[in-house]
Amino acid sequence: MPPAPEIDWESLVVAAEEARGKACAEWSGYRVGAALLAEDGSVHAAPNVELSIPALGTCAERNALVGAVAAGRRRFRALAVVTDSSPPAFPCGACRQALVDFVPAEGDLPVLAANARGERRRTRLSALLPEAFRLGEHRHPVATGQGRRAGR
Repeated sequence: MPPAPEIDWESLVVAAEEARGKACAEWSGYRVGAALLAEDGSVHAAPNVELSIPALGTCAERNALVGAVAAGRRRFRALAVVTDSSPPAFPCGACRQALVDFVPAEGDLPVLAANARGERRRTRLSALLPEAFRLGEHRHPVATGQGRRAGR
C-alpha cells in the first residue's frame, strides 16, 4: 500500500475558516469552523450552531463529523479547527470523544487548531483524549448478556 499523501493543512484551514463564517453563535459570539479530511481526500467542513436552548446547539467539529458520515465517510486523516481564540482552541471533550469513535484503536488523528492571526497549534487526538473510551473495549453488562436480567 502506498504511503498516504501529505496533509494540505492550509486548504483545511481555509475550509474551516469559510465554515466559521457561517457560524450561528448568537448567544456566545464564539464562532468556530471545522474541516475534517476523509481518507478518500474529501473535505467536510461545518460551523458551530447555537440554539435558544444552549444544550441543543452543536459544535463545529461534530457538525463536520455528522456531515462526513452522512456522505458515507467513516475514516479520517486530519482535522482543522478555526476560532478567534489566542492561543487557538482545540475541540471540546464531547467532540474529542465523538471523533475517537471514527479512529481505529491502532490509529490516530492529527489535529490543527488555528486562528485568523496566523497562530497554529498541532497535536494528535490521542494526546487530547488519552485513555479514550472505546465501546469495543468496554461493553456494558446488559449489552453482553451479563447484566441482572440475563438468564431470566
